Amino acid sequence: MLEERGIVTCSITALPEITAKVAPPRTLAVPYPLGYPLGAPGDPGLQSRIIEAALTLCEGEPATEPVAFVA
Repeated sequence: MLEERGIVTCSITALPEITAKVAPPRTLAVPYPLGYPLGAPGDPGLQSRIIEAALTLCEGEPATEPVAFVA
């Protein structure tokens, strides 16, 4: 409903195969354990890159497959 109202969304996931079943419009798949979608605590550089990657996805059209984050 958010996308239908013009609010762009992006999911960050550690389990892309499960998230794909929900089919959010945009998904960034990260290689980190559950509970750490932005990587390890105390690594603001990595955390910023993940957020920037998610925001970049928000600039594009909805996708059918999760996009893998590359550190």
